[in-house]
Amino acid sequence: MTAVPVLGPAVSFDHLLRLTDDGGLFEHAELTTPRPEHGYCVDDLARGLVVLAREPSPAAPLRRLGGDYLRLVVDAQAHDGRFHNRRSLEGRWTDAPTLDDCWGRALWGLGSVAARWGDEAQAGVALRHFERGARHRSPHLRADVFAALGAAEVLTVRPGHRAARRLLTATADRLLARPTEPGWPWPEPRLRYANGSLPEVLVAAGHLLGDARLLEAGLRMLTWLLDVETSGDQLSLTPVGGWARGEPRPGYDQQPIEVAALADACARALDVTGDPRWAVGLERCRRWFHGANDTGVMLLDVISGGGYDGLERHGRNENQGAESTLALISTLQRSAAVTAART
Repeated sequence: MTAVPVLGPAVSFDHLLRLTDDGGLFEHAELTTPRPEHGYCVDDLARGLVVLAREPSPAAPLRRLGGDYLRLVVDAQAHDGRFHNRRSLEGRWTDAPTLDDCWGRALWGLGSVAARWGDEAQAGVALRHFERGARHRSPHLRADVFAALGAAEVLTVRPGHRAARRLLTATADRLLARPTEPGWPWPEPRLRYANGSLPEVLVAAGHLLGDARLLEAGLRMLTWLLDVETSGDQLSLTPVGGWARGEPRPGYDQQPIEVAALADACARALDVTGDPRWAVGLERCRRWFHGANDTGVMLLDVISGGGYDGLERHGRNENQGAESTLALISTLQRSAAVTAART
């Protein structure tokens, strides 16, 4: 698949197209060059579905890309609803299907296509496969959270969808049932990765299920997380190794996926409440990529359209893999949507 420059408001899909061929989306890159030897994964294909479904008025190359990603995600699903993650260059799924993050992210991507995609036939395919996977619950909290975000997408257009309501309700209840401590209102003993997705699920559940208790809990958790991950007027993110009270800050390597999850949560909270503080949080997410971070370097490549793989103490990881590029696109989409709504 040839890279075609496709530009949206402050969003470039150039590098995403560069990382994609007929077999899928390459997980890794050396600088801007894809590394085929590492193959493909459903985690990234599903992230791709989310951003492509979210893009307003996508151009023809992006519509084709979305169709290709959907076909591959559907192919990764086993008959019982679980998902493979790893795909070889020869087109073989090389791992057993699981209920790991790939399952959750796949349901998030499928739910996004079912809710937002302009092609009714493809949206119908996505919904059927979402339903096949939504009968499960994962032993892993993050996987359930990602799946529940897909359920929230479905419920925005099908508020009576039973499987989506059950999945979103069960995940929100699971989050609230986990113990917290005074001064640590978080359902885990340490912050890990994509932390913003956890309060976002509660905010979405509170709004879509009409449960003020869930909405209040989600906003409270998001307020705390944004405070923890802010230093002065810029983000200082949880590093790849996680963070708990008493550990030094700032920490490295900081990952773009953390920014994207926080931007999604702030955008959701802004949409539900209209409170301008969430617009401030979203703007900090955008500015993190532009150099308002603990090292003061840009995390987006304005030439390639790619996102750099991490913020280091003395610079950045110069490689531009799929996860980081999709995190950049997602964050800029959220920022562009808020800007468009204000004009």
